[in-house]
Amino acid sequence: MQVDLSLNAERVKQAAKKAGFELVGIAKAESTPEEYIQFEEWLSAGYHATMTYLERNTEKRKDIRAIMPEAKSVIVVGRSYYTPQNHEHSDDRGKISRYAWGTDYHELLPDNIQEIIKVLHTIHPDSTSKWYVDTGPVSEKQWARKAGIGWQGKHSNIISRDIGSWFFIGVIITSVELAHDQPIQDYCGTCTACMEACPTAAIVEPYTVDAGKCLSYWTIEAKPEISIPSEISQNMDQWIFGCDICQDVCPWNSFSKETTIAEFHPRHGQTTLLLNDIMSMEQSEFSDRFRKSPLKRTKLAGLQRNVEALLHAQKDTDEHI
Repeated sequence: MQVDLSLNAERVKQAAKKAGFELVGIAKAESTPEEYIQFEEWLSAGYHATMTYLERNTEKRKDIRAIMPEAKSVIVVGRSYYTPQNHEHSDDRGKISRYAWGTDYHELLPDNIQEIIKVLHTIHPDSTSKWYVDTGPVSEKQWARKAGIGWQGKHSNIISRDIGSWFFIGVIITSVELAHDQPIQDYCGTCTACMEACPTAAIVEPYTVDAGKCLSYWTIEAKPEISIPSEISQNMDQWIFGCDICQDVCPWNSFSKETTIAEFHPRHGQTTLLLNDIMSMEQSEFSDRFRKSPLKRTKLAGLQRNVEALLHAQKDTDEHI
């Protein structure tokens, strides 16, 4: 029986590779009490800021079988979005996170994941599977670690020895029993480059990020009507959508592999946006320009809020020189 589980796991992994995923691992569907305690402590500390939706469906984060009782395996895949371009540094331009340079991965990864689910159905025609791409109460990073595709870095992102951390994660919960992989060791060692580089000290301790101090939270997740605090805006360093600093300085990203998905490359070759263009932008232009882009998430009002905070901080800096 064990041979069958291993052979079926290999079939799934081959399907994932064929679908374009550079990384794939399998974990046993089970409760995760230790990880859940860490999550609860993170919530209790208020590190989730205004993201109160994270407080809901906690039982599903504690035991993935609360999502699908018949679950036997959790398949985790990773797909690179790295492209070799860099940001253009200019006071009149705002930087956007590398993951948002091209098309939203929610538009592209589901079709790839369906190819894996087709194979699961050939293994067991009566099987059931559910997939998530940052779309439900699934702790993707913890399952990625358990499935062995990487370890959780001190900046909290998953790092692969093969391709660094510039990759998207997809999770498939399935009733098909498969041989599972083991977590790999933490290769961060004594390195604290990400913690030292964070301009707002959001990485309050290794592996723990306080969203209330994080530029990505403020420029993406915070509702447009919430003003960005001055202690954050003064350290925006031209970031207007997300922030990549902790990943930019990570030594493991010297192993990044360029994405095979053309849509992840920067639209029109742009990795930054003119601040004045954003401030004068109408809703129709925003909707057209950023169709199927991650930038839709923050809405035009949020993007303009970010630029206003950046411009205000620039003005304050100029006045104090």
